[in-house]
Amino acid sequence: MSRPTSRRSRLRRPTVLALGLTGALTLTACGGDADRGGDDAPARSTEAARRGLLTQEAAAKVVDTYERVNNRANAERDEKLLSTVETGQVHEQSRADYQQWETWSKEDRKHYASAFRYTDREYLIPAADSGVTWFAVKARSSADPDQEGALLVFDRAGGSTYRMTMAVYADEAPIPKAAVDEQGLVTPADPSKRVGALAPDQLDEHYEDFFETGGRKKGARTFASTETSKDSVEVYEEGPDDDLKKYATERYFAAEPAHPAVYALELADGSTLALFPTAHTSELMLKPQYLSGFDITPTDDESLYDATERDVVTDEFQGQALAVLDPKGKPRVTAVEYRMVDSR
Repeated sequence: MSRPTSRRSRLRRPTVLALGLTGALTLTACGGDADRGGDDAPARSTEAARRGLLTQEAAAKVVDTYERVNNRANAERDEKLLSTVETGQVHEQSRADYQQWETWSKEDRKHYASAFRYTDREYLIPAADSGVTWFAVKARSSADPDQEGALLVFDRAGGSTYRMTMAVYADEAPIPKAAVDEQGLVTPADPSKRVGALAPDQLDEHYEDFFETGGRKKGARTFASTETSKDSVEVYEEGPDDDLKKYATERYFAAEPAHPAVYALELADGSTLALFPTAHTSELMLKPQYLSGFDITPTDDESLYDATERDVVTDEFQGQALAVLDPKGKPRVTAVEYRMVDSR
């Protein structure tokens, strides 16, 4: 998913037909060119030589290449081409967009396929000796300049080139300011290290409780309330659309993200910013008394994966989310995006 479109929403739910009843069944990577003079400053000399993972110019070329290839791939729905510059959780969502393209409106197709650029870029580059293989970029899409912006991650883990692995568009708050050192480099945070209530790599399993139980089991007491979390609870509370409430029930179950990589960095205020993958399945099931006489007809999107009329429709959603972890308070999830990637 390379850009926001009018089809993007924080939480998307399918509509289902049951026997004809319609219902809702910048940071600069500096080189080591600082003054190294002084007889009594070996530590300062070492610090001055500290380099970024890559230069700002090199990072800009990575993003430029991504834009060019992504725009071409989107226009042609060429998943193989897109995979040369994109992987990870964001690529799961892009593949779903391409597959579901034929069900979209003409307006949505035009918007998604039109070329765009990332503007107002701010490069978040760690030090070369930080132990990570990724850098991030805060930017805006020229297609939607009024949005708060996006946080993009490019990683070369397991490969020789950088590819985008995550891209989350801010919803309810601007992306906060990262902490930087004297060289303008950001400090990555350990995803497995607890910050306040949770570690970044624990966020997904706890957040999915909003869908499973409405947050009653652990979500509400673990996370600070945000518009994003309220939206997730609303999905849980809605259940099947009105025309199907009599015939079916709907439940959500936490699932394993397709790509488990979590990215985290320290913020200027002492908090930690995390991009994390998350996933769940939804199960729309006929009530026992209707199993013998009814079937659920999949939606157009669901039919792309399985057009069979059935008693239970199970959809898989893969997501990406943005959170701020406060060492003295509860974590806040301020953006989350899901794509349906399978139906069975």
